[in-house]
Amino acid sequence: MLNKKWLLTLIAILALLLTLVACSSSDTSDETTADETVAEETTDDETMAEDQSDDAAMEEESSGSAMDSEAAMVADEFFSQEQYDRSMRQMTMEAEGPADQPWIQMLEPEMIDTSEYAKEGPYTFCFSNAGVNNPWRVVGYTTMLAEVDLHPEIEEFIHVDAEGSDEKQISDIADLVAGGNCDVLIVSPNTTAALTPAVEQACEELPVLVFDRGVFTECPVSFIQPIGGYAFGQAGAQYIIDNCEGDCNVLALRILPGVDVLEERWAAAKIAFEGADNINVVGVEFGDGDNAKVKSIVTDYLDRFGHIDAVWMDAGATAVAALEAFEDAGADYPIIVGEDQQDFLVKWQENGLSGISPTFPTFQWRTPIIAGLHVMNGEEVPAVWRLPQPTITNENLDTYVQPNMPPLHYAMCGCEDMPGFPENWGGQ
Repeated sequence: MLNKKWLLTLIAILALLLTLVACSSSDTSDETTADETVAEETTDDETMAEDQSDDAAMEEESSGSAMDSEAAMVADEFFSQEQYDRSMRQMTMEAEGPADQPWIQMLEPEMIDTSEYAKEGPYTFCFSNAGVNNPWRVVGYTTMLAEVDLHPEIEEFIHVDAEGSDEKQISDIADLVAGGNCDVLIVSPNTTAALTPAVEQACEELPVLVFDRGVFTECPVSFIQPIGGYAFGQAGAQYIIDNCEGDCNVLALRILPGVDVLEERWAAAKIAFEGADNINVVGVEFGDGDNAKVKSIVTDYLDRFGHIDAVWMDAGATAVAALEAFEDAGADYPIIVGEDQQDFLVKWQENGLSGISPTFPTFQWRTPIIAGLHVMNGEEVPAVWRLPQPTITNENLDTYVQPNMPPLHYAMCGCEDMPGFPENWGGQ
């Protein structure tokens, strides 16, 4: 009987132990499951936080990298604080000379003696042209030819078109100088640095006048240009800053690098944008003056950012193409920086755009011919002949829209009173 009682006790103890083990196992299993659930939730939260952090980083990188991109860089040789300050000052100055002839007006001229070049006519004027490869240059060259026709003392006018090639223009200048027929050489450089040695060599042989684009030398008798690139770039950028509400997505479109006046335009705009709290430059791109490429660039940025509030341009020939990209996307028109080309001015007027046209007036193509005659007469000319640079705004837009002129005509030609106008410029 005793053995049986111990056996029953032992069985009871074993049963109790099994129950305790089972409960312990169940509790551990529940705790493990709970811990795993918490761990999974923590991992999900961390993943979500990391994703959000990555998105924020990408957004920050996207907005910040545009101003650090290669297209946004301004080389030291293309920025002068002194010239920038001069341009800002001259934008508010009144030029010397007749207001109705801005192509002979002057801003802060420092006159130099040219008596060493004086000679009797008739004269042969030679012109090495960067190219007649865009509408602005076509209008300018037509205006220059009309100015030549006003002066019978210019017996021969030799024009050589470099067709946008540095190498060809360097060769052209060498050939003109070697020919010995030029009394004065006018140069509109294709690019700045590349043409500097050729201009310096020409200066050793005859009087040289540089206009439109500059070179890295002071050897020319006179450098002729409106106020310049800094004024153009700053005027457009400041208009965007003043008229774009909230956080403003800006796309900056440039034509090509390495030309002083174009580099200066972007340099001034970059300074203005970087100093503005409301501006987010989402992209800086070269459009090469190609309508299709510009349209493609704008379309891409609209797809990427959803909206573009303003488009800054360093030249307005492709402004209409940029606007057409907004139309195709069904997007609102942006604040736009264009130029005085008729197709843009008409579109601006018809659609009530918010826009501005800082100009680089084609009337400057008259001035080298006039300056060349002053040099031939031994008269004083400015070392830097700085011309005024009018701006077209919403307030004066109607003054410059010319329905009788072709779409690619530039309003600031100063050619309306010249013989052959408007037919020689394609007008009716």
